Amino acid sequence: MPRQDALLYARHLERRQSDIESAMAELGYDRLLIHSGRPMPRFFDDQAPPYRANAVFVSLVPLPEAADSLLEFRPGRRPRLWYCQPGDYWHLPPPDPESWWADALDVEVVDSPKAWRDRLDAPAARALIGRVEELQVDAGRADLNPEQLIARLDEARTRKTAWERHCIGLANERAVPGHRAAARAFSQGASEHDIQLAYLSAVRQDQDALPYSSIVALNEHAAVLHYQHRQSMPPARHSSFLIDAGASQAGYAADITRTYAMADQDEFAAVISAMDRAQQRLCDQVRADVDFVELHQETHRAVAVICEQAGLVRMAPEDQVEAGITSHFFPHGLGHFIGAQVHDVAGHRAPDGSALPPPTRHPALRLTRRLEPGNVVTIEPGLYFIPMLLDALKASSYSRHIDWQAVERLLPCGGVRIEDNVLVTEGDPVNLTRQAFETIQD
Repeated sequence: MPRQDALLYARHLERRQSDIESAMAELGYDRLLIHSGRPMPRFFDDQAPPYRANAVFVSLVPLPEAADSLLEFRPGRRPRLWYCQPGDYWHLPPPDPESWWADALDVEVVDSPKAWRDRLDAPAARALIGRVEELQVDAGRADLNPEQLIARLDEARTRKTAWERHCIGLANERAVPGHRAAARAFSQGASEHDIQLAYLSAVRQDQDALPYSSIVALNEHAAVLHYQHRQSMPPARHSSFLIDAGASQAGYAADITRTYAMADQDEFAAVISAMDRAQQRLCDQVRADVDFVELHQETHRAVAVICEQAGLVRMAPEDQVEAGITSHFFPHGLGHFIGAQVHDVAGHRAPDGSALPPPTRHPALRLTRRLEPGNVVTIEPGLYFIPMLLDALKASSYSRHIDWQAVERLLPCGGVRIEDNVLVTEGDPVNLTRQAFETIQD
């Protein structure tokens, strides 16, 4: 690991320790304990789903694979990590601590959580973050997952440190070869399953290491927003392809979506091009003090323009938005915070902790704050042909404004989404995704 990474991580931990100690002092805690988590078997089974350490832990220690480890903060002291390396011939144990991150902590390697369980009963005002069922012990005298403390930690995470920005940027760079490989596989007529394999091979990460399960959707499957399957056989005809897939770096995520059309799908290709231009205009508006709700509403106006230009809706864009027509074509939110979690924390809270629920007309919007320098957000407008939403539109009084023949022509293509990860700065935004596509060459 380059020396620069070690320096960035050390500064990151110093910043987060300061945030934590301020919150502890305000709330009267002498000690904070954070459990990394533990793999838990499925119900009535001895197999566990893929494991990932909880995001509170990962946002402080770059070990997304660490299980049964405990991190302790006490005012004025270096953070202490009990790093669990169990003796186990059934599984490969976690790797030894690496100096680039371990030098910033007091690290004690232990072979069992028994080595740190006494910390749960230490005589001090303590807070404990973790799941009781994973700890498999009583929380002792600690306040378990105190809401006020977690809210303060979440708020700190909304403003990414230089280390976190670096990791998200590297995750984007790692994902780029995968997206290019997936696009090539689509153009060659591959199945969803084979496209996913091409993606994983190019990214050089196993599916379990990715920050989320990839959406690999051919044709009408692109109309399922979180399409969860991958057909092993190719369809009879390839019309369109939507891939929403990321990569991880030290526990931080990239979240990227691209949409493609076959050469004979000129009408849908025009919609993709129009959406790409609109998406880049929206990305350019990701600036400090911008209200994300207003930017989401601007997205509906952009979708309405595309609907009018594509001949889908015979109505002025502002009238489409007012009538709620665009919500039938664009039912999700513009984007969300991203970091140690794909859908990162505090999207519905103001900096003072007060609630900022999404607007009634846009309940799926995950981010309702004003943007600040250090925020990293996704910008992911879309336009879809979802049968159940189109049926509702057809049954409404606005049906006469829709060119249903045009809709039927595009229905087999499913839909389009374009998604980038964008950093808010004091000046111009930094599009980490487009930057990665320019930087990483085949």
